[in-house]
Amino acid sequence: MKKLILQMQMSVDGFVGANADHHWQLWEWGDDSQWDDELKRDFNAVFAGIDTILLSRKMAEEGYLSHWGNAAKKHRADPFYAFAQRIVEARKVVLSDRLKVSRWERTRVASGDLPREVKALKSEGGGDMAVFGGAGFASALIAAGLVDEFQLFINPAVLGAGRRIFDQGGFRNLLLLGSKAYACGMVVNRYAPAG
Repeated sequence: MKKLILQMQMSVDGFVGANADHHWQLWEWGDDSQWDDELKRDFNAVFAGIDTILLSRKMAEEGYLSHWGNAAKKHRADPFYAFAQRIVEARKVVLSDRLKVSRWERTRVASGDLPREVKALKSEGGGDMAVFGGAGFASALIAAGLVDEFQLFINPAVLGAGRRIFDQGGFRNLLLLGSKAYACGMVVNRYAPAG
């Protein structure tokens, strides 16, 4: 059975979204990344086992798919962008009740009951699923108990306010799977739901 892996960048004080004028993430969309080579290699290693990407409608409409599709073409020789090619090759599923048709390559729209759709995807064979979306989408998946692994990319920043992913409930004890600090200041903590 596939695992649903939630990868989320957050601040030291647990916020995932902040004032748009304040750039706090070591890696945002674009070519500028302050990640060190070891973190890039580890990220690609995890992403090599992903064959399905679950996206929120908002993330898809804001350009996630076209951005990484362009990055895969532009940076073919750059090992950091190996995951961009994986994004292009992977099956993508956009969960939305508003969208009826996909306008993105290798992407379908799934609507309806979030737990039912995710459980159906998990029951399919193949690699794991990564989920990308904003705080609201992540919170809904957490509250429904659908996340099998949390990969929290803790940026060396304190925001003091913003959006959190555990605000809708569904919080439970977590089992630490691993934690690693990187030269760029990022700490990646991996957790599974306990029990």
